[in-house]
Amino acid sequence: MRFQRKRRERVDITLISMIDVLFVLLLFFMVSTTFNRHTEVKIKLPEANGEEVEKNAKSVNVTIDAKGVYFLLAGNEGQSRRLPDQNRETLTRELSRLSPEEKDLPFIISADAKSPHQFVMTVLDVAGQVGFNHITFATQESEGSEDTGE
Repeated sequence: MRFQRKRRERVDITLISMIDVLFVLLLFFMVSTTFNRHTEVKIKLPEANGEEVEKNAKSVNVTIDAKGVYFLLAGNEGQSRRLPDQNRETLTRELSRLSPEEKDLPFIISADAKSPHQFVMTVLDVAGQVGFNHITFATQESEGSEDTGE
């Protein structure tokens, strides 16, 4: 008795359709991904030698002196007040107390030239986390930048 073997069909994997499916999945994930915007803070630095920028009557000002002490002037307050504690939590709490309308105002950081960089970065980070969008730095015109007209 002679048995005949079945002919094996050659199995062929079509890569074209698999590549199409992968591209569709890649496109889906790219479109549906949300990007974390908390890590970036957009700031606009004024030029030190440029024209004076128009000042808003209402703004939120945080001043940092040479020792790293924070002073807050918000909205229509007459005089800046020193924060009771000079830590991140106090700064976050004080900036969070401001009304939502005041968070649309310009947020100005005025730091002494000799103030530690960490204090400036802390204010910048807390302002971004609290929800301020228009953050800028205050500068003064350089003394040697006067135009001689020559």
